[in-house]
Amino acid sequence: MNIHEYQAKELFLKFGVPTPGGFVASTAAEAQEAAEKLGAGIVVKAQIHAGGRGKGTFKNGFKGGVHLAETPAKAAEIAGQMLGQVLETHQTGPEGKLVSKVLVAQSVDIKKEYYLAILLDRAERCPVIVASAEGGVNIEEVAENHPDAIIRTYVHPALGIQSYQCRKIARQIGLGSDKLRAFEKLLTALYRLFIESDCSMVEVNPLVETTDGQILALDAKFNFDDNALYRQKAVAAMRDTTEEDPREVDASAFNLNYIGLDGDIACMVNGAGLAMATMDIIKLHGGEPANFLDVGGGANEEQVKQAFRILLSDPKVKAILVNIFGGIMRCDVIAQGIINAAREMKLEVPLVVRLEGTNVEQGREMLGSSGLKLTAATDLTDAAMKVVAAAKAA
Repeated sequence: MNIHEYQAKELFLKFGVPTPGGFVASTAAEAQEAAEKLGAGIVVKAQIHAGGRGKGTFKNGFKGGVHLAETPAKAAEIAGQMLGQVLETHQTGPEGKLVSKVLVAQSVDIKKEYYLAILLDRAERCPVIVASAEGGVNIEEVAENHPDAIIRTYVHPALGIQSYQCRKIARQIGLGSDKLRAFEKLLTALYRLFIESDCSMVEVNPLVETTDGQILALDAKFNFDDNALYRQKAVAAMRDTTEEDPREVDASAFNLNYIGLDGDIACMVNGAGLAMATMDIIKLHGGEPANFLDVGGGANEEQVKQAFRILLSDPKVKAILVNIFGGIMRCDVIAQGIINAAREMKLEVPLVVRLEGTNVEQGREMLGSSGLKLTAATDLTDAAMKVVAAAKAA
C-alpha cells in the first residue's frame, strides 16, 4: 500500500522526523487559506501516487506538478490549475493520474540535496539504509551511472539503528561535523517510523540541508507491508483507492490477489508461485498474460465466481486459463465455481482448464458433463499451448 506525500508528513510529525509544515487542500480556496496560515514562502504540490511530478504535464497544458507561490492568491491560482486535472509523469504513463488534492507546504532555502531511504533487503534478511549525496534526482540513474555514490548500511533487526551508523552515513554523504547530531535525530526517528509502522520502504528524496543549517525530510514515498495492515489501522485508513487499479481494489474485497498486466490471456491460479510459473509458460509459448491472479489455497465457489467477473472486466482478454493444483483446495469445488461463473456470466471467450490434485477426477467429470464450451488440458505445457492458440484465433 502507498500513501500520499501529505499523509507521509503526518507520519513524520507523529514520529518526530523534521519536515516543513504544510496542509492538504481539495479546493483553491482551501489552498489559499493554508498559504495564509503558513505565511511567506509557499510551495504547492500535486498529490498523486507517482514520482516525477515536478517535470510532469497536465492534460490542460499546465506545466509541472510542483510550483512555488509568492502569495496566498498565487497558491490558490496554482491549485486551481492542478485540482481536477490529469497529471502525466514518466511514472504514470500516458494515461496520467487525476489530481484531487494538493499539498500546500512551507518552502525552504536549500543548500544541498541528499537521498535517504530505508528498505527491506530480503537477501540479507534485514533492513538496509540507502543514502547518497546525489539527491533530488532519479536514484535509478545515480545507481546506473555512479554506483559508487550509493551507500548501503545494514541494520541488525534485533539491535536496531546504532548511533555510530548514523554518524558514519552522515560523513559518507558529506555532512559536516556540526550536522551529525541533527542527522542522527532524523535517521533514528525515521527508522522507528519504518519499524513501528510495518513499512517495506521509506524513501526521502530529497533530504535537504537548508541555508540556515537545518536537516529536513522534504519529500517522501512510503510502501507498507499489506500483510501487516491488520495491526496498522491508522495507516490502513490512509489508503486512497482512487489511485489504484479498480480491478485490484475489487479483488482485494474478496481476498483475491490480482495485478493487471498488458496481455490478452487471463489467468486464474491458486498459489503465487504457480501463478508466476503459469505466466512464464504462457510467454514461453508466444502468449502474453493479462494479469496475475492468485485465488489462494482455500478459495470457495463465490471467490471463483468473483475472480471470473474481474477477469472478464478487462476488455483486452481473448482467452482464459484456469490452472489449479488441489492441495488444501478441492478440484470439485473449483469446478463447481467455474461452472456457476461461466453460466451466470454467459462466458463467450475461450476457456482452458487444467486441474490436478485433490478430487481431480470428480472435478474433471463435473466440467465434462457441464455442457460448457471449454478445453481440458492434461498438464501445464498442454494448457499453455492450447490457451495461446485460442487467444490467437479469437
